Amino acid sequence: MTFDIGPEVPVGEARRPERTRLEGRDVLLLPLDVAAHGPQLYAGSHGPDREALWAYLWDGPYPSEQALLDNLAIKAASEDPFFFTILERGSGDAVGVASYLRITPKDRTIEVGSILFTPRLQRTRGATEAMYLMARHAFDTLGYRRYEWKCNALNAPSRRAARRFGFTFEGIFRQHMIVKGRSRDTAWFAIIDRDWPTRKAAFEAWLAPSNFDPDGRQRTPLVMPPVPEVVAAVE
Repeated sequence: MTFDIGPEVPVGEARRPERTRLEGRDVLLLPLDVAAHGPQLYAGSHGPDREALWAYLWDGPYPSEQALLDNLAIKAASEDPFFFTILERGSGDAVGVASYLRITPKDRTIEVGSILFTPRLQRTRGATEAMYLMARHAFDTLGYRRYEWKCNALNAPSRRAARRFGFTFEGIFRQHMIVKGRSRDTAWFAIIDRDWPTRKAAFEAWLAPSNFDPDGRQRTPLVMPPVPEVVAAVE
């Protein structure tokens, strides 16, 4: 008797993220360094009208710069989540953070999350490039087969970003966790290895210098091709 229990997968594990540089045209991702990056991250993420940056994150905002620096020290020492600082190439300024988390080399599954884009990074070519660099590194260098994005189901901007970056919606985990004393339903998205080549090509076509006019405006928007034969939840 035979059973359909799924296709066989080649033996081997993915690599864990290491302290390395991810370099693009507009941004540079470096492992989080509190002394080098912390004060600029505080300045960019705190102040009038900045509380919204923290609304759907696990933590923050912080009552003082030192409080944030103390938290960043914990994050910098962590291997899962593994945090990067996002720097502008031109100025060298720290303008955001993002991490790999729920890192499972055995199953070759990894998630991107704890993303904080300061206003200087939001809605820029560098913001998209940062997400491309992390996805490319996860698939092409570290050898993962599933790249996840999860967010509060009420976080409409994050859900739109996931779709724009090529993630496929897979469903809602109801009452998945409690964050800052509130119940959270979690929206799950993912890119898998067989879908990555089309997503990579779309990212690279959009990021190409020829896609932007002399004033930096995009000529063609970033549009991901549909994923064929996806078995996923319907919104």
